Amino acid sequence: MELFSVLVVDDEEDFVETLVNRLKKRTIDAVGVSSGERALELMGKREFDVVILDIKMPGGMDGIEALREMKKVQPLAEVVLLTGHASVETSIEGMKIGAFDYVLKPIKLEELFPKLAQAFEKKDAHDQKIRSAKIKESLRYW
Repeated sequence: MELFSVLVVDDEEDFVETLVNRLKKRTIDAVGVSSGERALELMGKREFDVVILDIKMPGGMDGIEALREMKKVQPLAEVVLLTGHASVETSIEGMKIGAFDYVLKPIKLEELFPKLAQAFEKKDAHDQKIRSAKIKESLRYW
């Protein structure tokens, strides 16, 4: 059984493949894509608990714009931003928009994995509150 679902979004395809494989070895349902547009398309089809999102991606949509759109599609998905030293300010902007946290590139997995666990715990707590409220609402009329 897979523990939770992660979407990895980065234009560096070797990085995405490596990270997805390492997550899968830890029984995590991981999927990787190389653009914000592709990530949003996938998020319209299935739910993810955590998204790992690179801020700097070439093409039409950067990570901050992708984050804004992701929060519209799946507001409870927790997003961990990947950033270079030069864009720490952009990461802070991302956290104001709703990102869970950020990690500096090049990332060290021993730093990333605990953040993923924390992000999932936050998502799971939100899900539990919603489920509990729905149960109480359902049983209120009995």
